Amino acid sequence: MLRTKPGALAPLCVNCQKSVTQEEITMHISGDEPSLRTDLAAAYRLLDHYGWSDQVFTHISVRLPSETPTFLINAYGLMPEEVTASNLVKIDTEGNKIDNTNIEVNPAGFTIHSAIHAARHDAVCVMHTHTMAGMAVAALEEGLQPLNQTSMAFHNRLAYYNYEGIPLDLGVRERLVAALGDHKCMILRNHGLLTVGRSVAEAFFYMYYLNKACEIQIEAMKTGRKLIVPSASDCEFTAQQFDNPRYHNQSVELVWSALRRKLDRMNADYRC
Repeated sequence: MLRTKPGALAPLCVNCQKSVTQEEITMHISGDEPSLRTDLAAAYRLLDHYGWSDQVFTHISVRLPSETPTFLINAYGLMPEEVTASNLVKIDTEGNKIDNTNIEVNPAGFTIHSAIHAARHDAVCVMHTHTMAGMAVAALEEGLQPLNQTSMAFHNRLAYYNYEGIPLDLGVRERLVAALGDHKCMILRNHGLLTVGRSVAEAFFYMYYLNKACEIQIEAMKTGRKLIVPSASDCEFTAQQFDNPRYHNQSVELVWSALRRKLDRMNADYRC
């Protein structure tokens, strides 16, 4: 339930009594825990909005600024649409609950996220999904093909991790990190998609377009017709265009701001 506070730029959540300002819905993240909690909760709600939910088995995490690697992740058993800024679980890379809570987190999710947060300083946010298109492409021997300019953004910029079972054994963390290398995006073969970003906004941006690239490929393959694959030089040129920092950073900021406005129009209780 939303109402508008006099002078506020956007709705006020009756439950949490927090007004939404224009500054709060930009990509810029100050690094403080409340802001990171709100952004992460927003990502979970958007995941549900786009139909990427895998019931209670989808997970996104964000690393908090601290001396030891500590991150936030959803409580195991919550659907993405139930996640809020306050019910996220704070945990370190050794599995210790920082708030002394007995709430559990997804064991496989912990393995994946703890591995990357511990190894990659730039991986502020780690997002993993089991989307239909992502899982379909993850099952193809050739992986993602540059069939569209969206797909070309990932040309020679996509890591692959070979399937070796549900990642419950912490021993897989080293191999997972080695497979990812310094890439921002990875296809877990026979499993799903993974992206990392310097912010929640960036990780979500990568996931949206990586999944879109997979959707394009599956739709093109359904036609049964011969597929056009541009030259390697054209694909690389297009990828470099997407890599341009000015274009990339502006795109991430504009998209995230628009998505947060969408969420606030729909239901701002994720902020509570």
